[in-house]
Amino acid sequence: MIRLFAILIAFLLPAMAAAQSEEIVLGLSRDEVAITATFNGSDVLIFGAVKRDAPLPDGGPLEVIITLAGPSEPVTVRRKERVVGIWANTDAVEVDEAPSFYAVATSAPMPAVLRDIEDLRHAISIPRVIRSVGAPDTVANAETFTEALIRIRAGAGLYQVLEGGIDVEEETLFRGQISLPAALTEGDYVARIFITRDGLVVDSYETKIAVYKAGLERWLYDTSRNQPLLYGLMSLAIAIAAGWLASAAFRVFQR
Repeated sequence: MIRLFAILIAFLLPAMAAAQSEEIVLGLSRDEVAITATFNGSDVLIFGAVKRDAPLPDGGPLEVIITLAGPSEPVTVRRKERVVGIWANTDAVEVDEAPSFYAVATSAPMPAVLRDIEDLRHAISIPRVIRSVGAPDTVANAETFTEALIRIRAGAGLYQVLEGGIDVEEETLFRGQISLPAALTEGDYVARIFITRDGLVVDSYETKIAVYKAGLERWLYDTSRNQPLLYGLMSLAIAIAAGWLASAAFRVFQR
């Protein structure tokens, strides 16, 4: 028995060493994004290298996957149907958790860089990162609600699939760029990097990018929540002033 155990260790140790022989060393062009009154989007450059303590392993080429996820939140998705000649909400499904923004960039087509079992384990693709535990029994084809959510947010630039969007040089250096739209939710955005061989994850790395309101946007946001009376009076004063200015301009043009 002891001899058998020793033989197993002898076989497993090289495999374990090979699995840890490639590690990610990461860099970011920025670790925070400020949302101001003139904010119209931003680009985040994610770059890095693969550190090795052994020669390149045998097998397929090294591939890289980068994901960037905004804060997750529950979402209610409704289905509209024509009822008595008008469009009305009929069915609704509560999606338990969906990122407000999600981008996944790869160095090659997704089927070539990641196996389904690894996608299930690490929740990398967009359908895997959305968590919908169940739908009411009265709702037919509940999976179409998640598909509709993905389609709508993809059309708004909030969900992105960038196949071939990562450059890999000599299986060592890599870089990729993800564009953030103007309509961003404030919070921590989680960037994950995976390196794979033959569709299997070799190593992963995770970091965060802070997205926050700044300047006038931050002041208005804080005032509306911390001093609602002041915010309401200020909004009323601005509305009265805008109405008076419009009326004065109208009288001038009538003369």
